[in-house]
Amino acid sequence: MYFSRSSTLQNSKSEGFDMENAINPAQKPRKRRSRSDKIGRLMYNQQLLKRVLREVGEVKLMQRTILAGLKDFFHFEKPMIERAACVDEVDCEILQLLFEAGAPGVLPKDLAAKLQRFNLNRHKVSRRILRMNKRLKKELGERVAERRGWHWALTSFAYEVWGETSKNGC
Repeated sequence: MYFSRSSTLQNSKSEGFDMENAINPAQKPRKRRSRSDKIGRLMYNQQLLKRVLREVGEVKLMQRTILAGLKDFFHFEKPMIERAACVDEVDCEILQLLFEAGAPGVLPKDLAAKLQRFNLNRHKVSRRILRMNKRLKKELGERVAERRGWHWALTSFAYEVWGETSKNGC
């Protein structure tokens, strides 16, 4: 029997012959390299860490934005302010002494004298207060202390929080 070449190609196409359905393909499928194999495991982990930290920063920014918008409806308490502004017991002691000083405030050298056991001078006291202000400003949009001349005093926001806590007996 005589078949022409064109009729054979037509028959093979009509039967649905496909290379993908063949039992033994001519070439093995290429094994894809993972991203960590391409750039190295350390670099991949660093990129992953940067991406996660960026996303965490975005979540914190969103949280601060929501908190700033609803600030009038929140009731802040002393532990929340201390957690946001203070990093150690020295900062907490400074805030307590500022509260006891009242509206006129207190000089940094007097604060340093009262905190002599922590070995602070007036410059370190002022720097600590500025850092507490920066942390609370970033977190809640408020400051904890302000300058009144040469003196440091609690802001009205912080004084209300400490005053309400004192009334409640905490």
